[in-house]
Amino acid sequence: MDSAGKFSSYLTESIVKGLCRMYSFVRAKDIGLSVLGRPLTVLTIGDGPRRVFVNAAHHANEWITSLVLLRFAAEYGAAIDKGGRIFDADARALFSSTTLHLLPLVNPDGVDLVNERITDVSVLAKARRIASRYPDIPFPDGWKANIRGVDLNLQYPAGWEMARANKAEIGIVDPAPRDFVGPCALSEPESIALYNYTLENNFDMTLSYHTQGKVIYWKYLDIDVKNALETAMAFKNVSGYEVEDVPYASGFAGYKDWFIWHFRRPGFTIEAGEGVSPLPLEQFDEIYENNLGILVRALQA
Repeated sequence: MDSAGKFSSYLTESIVKGLCRMYSFVRAKDIGLSVLGRPLTVLTIGDGPRRVFVNAAHHANEWITSLVLLRFAAEYGAAIDKGGRIFDADARALFSSTTLHLLPLVNPDGVDLVNERITDVSVLAKARRIASRYPDIPFPDGWKANIRGVDLNLQYPAGWEMARANKAEIGIVDPAPRDFVGPCALSEPESIALYNYTLENNFDMTLSYHTQGKVIYWKYLDIDVKNALETAMAFKNVSGYEVEDVPYASGFAGYKDWFIWHFRRPGFTIEAGEGVSPLPLEQFDEIYENNLGILVRALQA
């Protein structure tokens, strides 16, 4: 956290650079830029043939998940460096079998807005105008969208039209702090970056971190993905989280949905923690301990 006790994209950038300086085997790549020009940086750890992609904070007020991934990268790096173990696994064996691609911060502008780290007066004014149309959503704590008021996890070309219809039924048809699907699928630079990076890398598995509910979502529609349920149950066994189907009203146009639909491979949404987002930092240690096993099992699966 910074001197004011706030998380931000700038802190993320600093941690990423520090990890790369500390460990020569940790590599960083910018895969795109946010609306406001903040980098979307992927850390890559490993040289194995399996490819696993883990991302966090599609939603601005779910930024605690970014800290989970950054701590995991730090502990995994240290275990590899020392020839030690992480959770119950040999870190160097994981490194040799699987290449981890880790994007800790999908929505840097939104996270900076929630944590009051945007100082541009015109940008703040636009966000406040959007928020003013939704007085029941607290500002900025209730903000999930990117800085243009588009929900980045409703941007992917897997039932996007259904997502638009579902959100229109609750009155969300324009930029909003949450639930606006955008003018079309892949209208936002952040979602475009993830879409293109995923196509380029042909991942074997993806995990998308959100809050909250202590739930693992593993399906999209009735698409039968080999070993997906078995993997979800393995995640449940090491985390205590429940394995559930996504509620219909939220079941379209997410990153997981598109990955499963396009690749027919296991994709998961992990809803970490409990309560109202943004979750308090007092939950962080518990959230991390609950999810450490999931992250390790993803590398082993």
